[in-house]
Amino acid sequence: MLDRFRHPLAAVAAALLLTVPFVATFVSYGGYMTIHPGENIAPGTAVVVAGLAVLGAAFLLAWGAETAEKDVPRAFAIAVLAVLAVAPEYAVDALYAWNAGAFEGTAQGMANANLAVANMTGANRILIGLGWAGIALFTVYRARNADDPAVDHRSGFLKSAVTLDRDLALEISFLLAATLFAFLVPLSGTTFSGGGPIGGIGLLDTLVLVGLYVLYIAIIIRGDVEEGEEHVGVPAYLQSWSKGPRIASVLALFTYSGVLIFIAVEPFAVGLEQLGLQYGIPEFFMIQWLAPLASESPELIVVAYLVNKARSTAGFNALISSKLNQWTLLIGTLAVVYSIAAGHLGGLPFDEKQVAEIWITAAQSLFAIALLTNFEISMREAIGLLVLFVSQVGIEFAIIQTVAEPQATTLSINILYVYTAIYLVLGAWLFYTRRDALADLLGRTTTIAREAVGSGSTQPERAD
Repeated sequence: MLDRFRHPLAAVAAALLLTVPFVATFVSYGGYMTIHPGENIAPGTAVVVAGLAVLGAAFLLAWGAETAEKDVPRAFAIAVLAVLAVAPEYAVDALYAWNAGAFEGTAQGMANANLAVANMTGANRILIGLGWAGIALFTVYRARNADDPAVDHRSGFLKSAVTLDRDLALEISFLLAATLFAFLVPLSGTTFSGGGPIGGIGLLDTLVLVGLYVLYIAIIIRGDVEEGEEHVGVPAYLQSWSKGPRIASVLALFTYSGVLIFIAVEPFAVGLEQLGLQYGIPEFFMIQWLAPLASESPELIVVAYLVNKARSTAGFNALISSKLNQWTLLIGTLAVVYSIAAGHLGGLPFDEKQVAEIWITAAQSLFAIALLTNFEISMREAIGLLVLFVSQVGIEFAIIQTVAEPQATTLSINILYVYTAIYLVLGAWLFYTRRDALADLLGRTTTIAREAVGSGSTQPERAD
């Protein structure tokens, strides 16, 4: 009897059971747009049932991506996983961008445009400040009691490090290119009003950023299907199937988990926001931090699952791929959604506060990339990322809770610029001291791209 519960399909059934309460709630309320936490469903109930659904769907998504590695390049499977896992973030930002375009030229339209940028920058900073840092620390912690070839145990206080696969050079380099361009985004169509800069995400930004992501996908999809790591559990079982049923299982797992994550995260996030309002947390703060934290949860669950299976390389690949698609596709599509809603070609505007938010997000990204130029991240570096992120958010929260407007916004902007400077100084210092590693990183990227363009299918192994 117990052997039946050890069967891989029992794990799939358990993950599906986690989604049943939300599916039942979804059906009983008549669909996605009729679930309103705080109105026809209690916020606490929405958080529980939607949160369980996100958890179950995250496992299904991870199993689908691992199974797919038998038929497509691992980097491409991880890229698909990353897009599906952060799809709710796209939906939230698209809604704000649409409302900004629909109410163009009004205070309501500008407010929604600012919320779109705030939500986007919050999601990106959470992914690095909590995601990269937290997963690195979890990886080292887990390796204390389980073997993980990606963890390099070193003597000395917090010197142990997670080593990354050098094939991640392509993702890191594309993320570096997108980050450098992101510093220019607030300058697109910038004007000055009331002494402060008013920025905008324009269609030129869309062409560059989306173009970068399309180029990245074009390169990785031409790669070989690697033998890869030996899987266990659900992925190993599904990979043993013949090609037709195996591909069908991957598509089913991707479709069900992707759709469920897309529809469940919104009531999960809104439920959290309603609970936050009950405890006096400002709405704008929640939209920038609490809602993105909810929408990033599927990705973080998937990565924690991979790390727990000692697949740290695949986990960090997913984190970096998620950051890349959010830093390119997410930003790039905002201007498109805004233009469609407005009925003409245009750029998504934002105020001085959001100019500072974009710059600190780009600076944090630059610092994080500098940490990875030598293909590792130590516990000290992970803690540094975490402390910088948490301290900035904490200081800003304290300001908006204790200082009245407009002084609160002015102080907040100054804090953002101070942290931007800190990130830039640290990043520049790291790039200088690791200039040989940076040259190696860019060289590997050039080799990968050249092989993809030249051969299309065969990629000789690169030396570590």
